[in-house]
Amino acid sequence: MDALNQTRVTQFVFLGLTDNWVLQILFFMAFSVMYVLTLLGNILIMVTIVFTPRLHTPMYFFLSNLSFIDICHSSVTVPKMLEGLLLERKTISFDHCIAQLFFLHLFACAEIFLLTIMAYDRYVAICAPLLYPSVMDMRVCVQLVFALWLGGTVHSLVQTFLTIRLPYCGPNIIDSYFCDVPPVIKLACTDTYLTGMLIVSNSGTISLFCFLALVTSYTVILVSLRKQSAEGRRKALSTCSAHFLVVALFFGPCIFLYTHPDTNFSSDKVVSVFYTLVTPVLNPLIYTLRNEEVKNAMKHLRQRQVFSMKSCT
Repeated sequence: MDALNQTRVTQFVFLGLTDNWVLQILFFMAFSVMYVLTLLGNILIMVTIVFTPRLHTPMYFFLSNLSFIDICHSSVTVPKMLEGLLLERKTISFDHCIAQLFFLHLFACAEIFLLTIMAYDRYVAICAPLLYPSVMDMRVCVQLVFALWLGGTVHSLVQTFLTIRLPYCGPNIIDSYFCDVPPVIKLACTDTYLTGMLIVSNSGTISLFCFLALVTSYTVILVSLRKQSAEGRRKALSTCSAHFLVVALFFGPCIFLYTHPDTNFSSDKVVSVFYTLVTPVLNPLIYTLRNEEVKNAMKHLRQRQVFSMKSCT
């Protein structure tokens, strides 16, 4: 044990996305634009919801929380990735690596729980509209959001504990562009099969259970739509299709990454870019392009801003 402590790894080195300098510059420019769009798009949604009273409903309360989580989730990995694209040697300290790992799982798990809650919200709104005001009042919504953050924290603490309890005394090369559990525990100086199975069972079970709950909710919703009017079906399908698209974009990569212990890290890097960078930038587009209420609220806010500027001049 003393020997292990004396040679404990103090930093990790990322291999990054590619060794090609031209591709690194192209990736830096493309990913920088996407990250800025992620920040602007999600902030715009939050501001629109906060300053539009008619959007102060459970559905938009959850949507504003989704935008907040997307900003946080993306910000855990993307800035470090952009920095690495400009540096020849991409390093991160052991403590910062563990912190990145913790917050990555915190925000990812929080988003999984939130998407499940949003599906339940749509289920109650469409299948039991008379009960909706009492079942999904703002007090319940706040409690659900508190519960999802609590659940995400517990999940992330478990993942982090399973990772830091292992000895790291030798190799420090991570075949990725950020710290995540599978590539980090691979560097431990001990057999990690059991730990890997525990981690996969933890993350995989949460992803699969929530995904099955989502599929069940939307199946029931689709069946119940046969009793709705044509206008009711159109509005419900517009809202649910946008939400289900977001679910598919997020859950697909999560299930791929965390339901198998033996991973091909080259393909995992591509999938990781998709769910840490592409999905957060697509979510605002999906919800604004397919939601007339949000688009109208944004237009109204812009008109109010222009009017205020004219009044000041």
